[in-house]
Amino acid sequence: MRIDTLTYNNIQTQGAKRRLWLGEHSPQYLRNCADIMLRALQLRPHSASTSTIVLGAGACTEVPLAELARHSDEVVLADYDLASMHQGWDELASSTLRKRVRLLQCDISGGVSIHLNRLIERQRWDALAKQSARVVFDAAADCLEQCEVPDPPDIKNVYSAEFGVVISSLVLSQLFSYPLLDVLDNIQRRVPAFLGEQERHYRYQEAAQNFRLRVIQAHLHLLHTLLDLEGIAVLLTDVRGFVFKVSGTERSSQPGQSLPIVPRAFPELVRENFHVIEEQRWEWITDEPGEDKLGRGYEVVGYLLTTGSFSYR
Repeated sequence: MRIDTLTYNNIQTQGAKRRLWLGEHSPQYLRNCADIMLRALQLRPHSASTSTIVLGAGACTEVPLAELARHSDEVVLADYDLASMHQGWDELASSTLRKRVRLLQCDISGGVSIHLNRLIERQRWDALAKQSARVVFDAAADCLEQCEVPDPPDIKNVYSAEFGVVISSLVLSQLFSYPLLDVLDNIQRRVPAFLGEQERHYRYQEAAQNFRLRVIQAHLHLLHTLLDLEGIAVLLTDVRGFVFKVSGTERSSQPGQSLPIVPRAFPELVRENFHVIEEQRWEWITDEPGEDKLGRGYEVVGYLLTTGSFSYR
């Protein structure tokens, strides 16, 4: 399963060295991520809990952990990758701040990848491969349709309405993309001749889109559940990927080289579950282009959210 490779992948893409690289290539991205989280602390009413949780914290590459700890009684970092969270925790220079930070290893999807893998393993892929691509992708669609998506996920050792600030830190797209990639990885391994055929099969595409929507809705419900009545939620997620050829400030997305990541219904789902205080969008670069390769980047949306119609300064 893709989630089992998180620690290895995060070593390459998170932490202090990666933050330095982003500071050179996407400085505004880092500032925007930090600013919106600190803005949530400013807007948190005095009546709300002074505890903070960061879902998908990883190594806190984009998270201003020291500032969160200074302005919270407790900061809970929640992620499947415990090693990365230790890396972020180790960067705190003050022992006083470290004492305020608690690491919580958990699957914030509620075990979706595990549930889906069990369904995948029950399929007789060798027999299906002897039939047709349609039969194979119908079976894959069955797995997605039958997969349990806990709504909301049950996260141990945290409680309903416990946090005055709840942060979802660039993790939402991973919650559905990793399990979907598990399906395609399985087909590549067992029925390689049919890999790439999924775009031609309507039922599979519909099942995959409904799966994305179910995972997103469950995650939004988790934020809602964890948030204190007058608390502030921060939702940061990639919404579009793109490739480009030109480095630096003159770069631009190339026509036909942009890929939506979240369903079109995503903004509507957010507004169905929360009152939107602020919404911002910006881009960031993950890889610069070279002589023989395109650069890659993402568009991010950042929301400040609340569950009530309160007045915020």
